[in-house]
Amino acid sequence: MDTPQIIAPSRAPSSGVVHSNTRHTSRFTVIGNHLAQHSELSLTAIGLAAHIQSLPAGARIGIKHLADRFPESETRIAAALRELEAHGYLKRTRERLPSGRVVTRTVSYNQPVAGAARAGEPKSRPGPKPRSQPRRQPVPQPRTRPQQNQQQRQQPQPQPQPRPVRPVPEAPAPGTSAPEAPAPAPLPRPEADKPAPVPAPAPTPVPPRPSLPRPQVHDLDRHRTALDLLADLRRHEPRLLLGEADIHRLAPAVAAWFERDAHPDAVRRTLVADLPGSLTRPAGLIAHRLTTLLPPPLPTAAPAEEAAPRHDPLQNCDGCDRAFRAPEPGHCRECRTGLEEAA
Repeated sequence: MDTPQIIAPSRAPSSGVVHSNTRHTSRFTVIGNHLAQHSELSLTAIGLAAHIQSLPAGARIGIKHLADRFPESETRIAAALRELEAHGYLKRTRERLPSGRVVTRTVSYNQPVAGAARAGEPKSRPGPKPRSQPRRQPVPQPRTRPQQNQQQRQQPQPQPQPRPVRPVPEAPAPGTSAPEAPAPAPLPRPEADKPAPVPAPAPTPVPPRPSLPRPQVHDLDRHRTALDLLADLRRHEPRLLLGEADIHRLAPAVAAWFERDAHPDAVRRTLVADLPGSLTRPAGLIAHRLTTLLPPPLPTAAPAEEAAPRHDPLQNCDGCDRAFRAPEPGHCRECRTGLEEAA
């Protein structure tokens, strides 16, 4: 009989990390261990490289866009990008468009480019070339007179060459003119006649981004209401999920709206309405709307309108039963005139 084989389950390690992996079927990025376990890159650079490789083609990865997306400062993000360039994971080049605008082209490599200079490693200089040793010429041996005479006899004697005959120009026939001499070649134009090169158009300066509005008077209650409104946006729209740092940065702008008598429900409707289909930076969208759609202050109260003139009520005449206006009932003007004449 065969001996039954017992397969013992694998034991978890007593210390260290334990992996609980789930197979990805969509929305994932393959990153090599040469990047994730790089021994010379900082943790910020490794995380930034993983984020850039997960973005679609054409996504904007400028320093300001990354600083708005992550809590790291622009200085740390710029240093991490330089690390990735030094180790061959990133390449940035500046190009000028036909319109004159200068743009930055960024290429991300999932494998480090060979030949990239290491950070802090000096470039090697070519060493001096070795000097070549001069070749030694063989020293001619002296020849004896019989050997020289024998060599002169063996060499063939040169044959005299005939002298070339120059053609004599024919005289022109009577009644015909002599052929004209060829026209001299035109002299090259001097450099001063060449048109001056057209200078490239200067790049259009990028206008600075407007700053977020701030309230004129700091009110603690308004600030707390602004924090609650920004944190509660994800309940009304799941895509407006903001980080804690973005909420504290945008709260003064919302308080400026409250200072101009904007109701919290009106502010919420303005921030949630008509969102784009692909929303990747909710904090940037909210900052743009809070800045460009800021309502003006309410005008001062208008002066009270003058009281309308008071009219007497309508009365029925006691004589002719005709309606007329008077403070008290009685006779109309015609009836009063008739009574005075009868008296």
